[in-house]
Amino acid sequence: MDLSQLGTPTGPMIRVHGGFANRMYRLDTDQGSFAVKELNLVDRRWVYRIEDVFRFERAAFAAGVPMPEPILAGRDVLVHRWVAGETVPEAPVSAASAFEIGEILARLHGLDVEWTDMSTEDPMPPDWPELAERAVATGQPWAEELASQVETFLAIAYFVDTCERPGPVVLTHKDIQPWNLLARDGRPVLLDWELSGRLDLAGELGSTALSLSKGPGFDDIQPAIFRSVLDGYVAGGGALPPSGPSWFVFMIGGWLGHTRWNVLRCLAGVEVGTGPDLALSHESVRNGVRGLPDMFSRLPELETLLV
Repeated sequence: MDLSQLGTPTGPMIRVHGGFANRMYRLDTDQGSFAVKELNLVDRRWVYRIEDVFRFERAAFAAGVPMPEPILAGRDVLVHRWVAGETVPEAPVSAASAFEIGEILARLHGLDVEWTDMSTEDPMPPDWPELAERAVATGQPWAEELASQVETFLAIAYFVDTCERPGPVVLTHKDIQPWNLLARDGRPVLLDWELSGRLDLAGELGSTALSLSKGPGFDDIQPAIFRSVLDGYVAGGGALPPSGPSWFVFMIGGWLGHTRWNVLRCLAGVEVGTGPDLALSHESVRNGVRGLPDMFSRLPELETLLV
């Protein structure tokens, strides 16, 4: 993409490390500062719907949703106005922030935005035994842990494919996690919209509320923070869907797919050139191999958060 319309650079573009899927750079020009995201098109798990996402972002920004201003969108690059703020740690957010994010979700779900992508999710590949064998044969550092959890991963994949989603389906962000938020003047700013799309409402609310109410594991979930997200959603005009395991199937399925994608990147053993660095892929696999069985075993416990 031609970035000359952003102004005359006042220095080189600077890589901002830490992205789990793409690569981010900061560009300072005489017209301001910009976040330039290089999209990974080499080995993505799905096709990016750039035009749909950019249209949704522009509508959300116009509606007053706290987020970076969307500036440009191309086949492999997204540009936003740079937003200064504090990173949000992977820990329970404040009740006020949780409530506000619930309100923001209700506002997003009320937007009337054209969305041309009507594709559905593909079944989760049941190839975990083969992946574990390849990991052991190639000496991956997490291979033995994965091999010991193959049956659990097959059960998780079956759950993701068969869990009933009650609806309704909404157009939404789909990835509100601490690492996709900034805090500015004590209030949340939503980042990283490229996964936006249509999703069962329960899956969006469950993923968001759980992510904002816990730390890295599942031993410190704060039910009051979880409920604050839902209270904010209702206060913003939203209606809660029926309780059940569907509230957590999207988070489990997304994590499972992300883990499998990083397993394949690690088995290839080369830096692809786009997307996360290989070391970050290994870290993502280790987190998935240890965290997914734990979350899956706690489903009955997690459902008590909905009562």
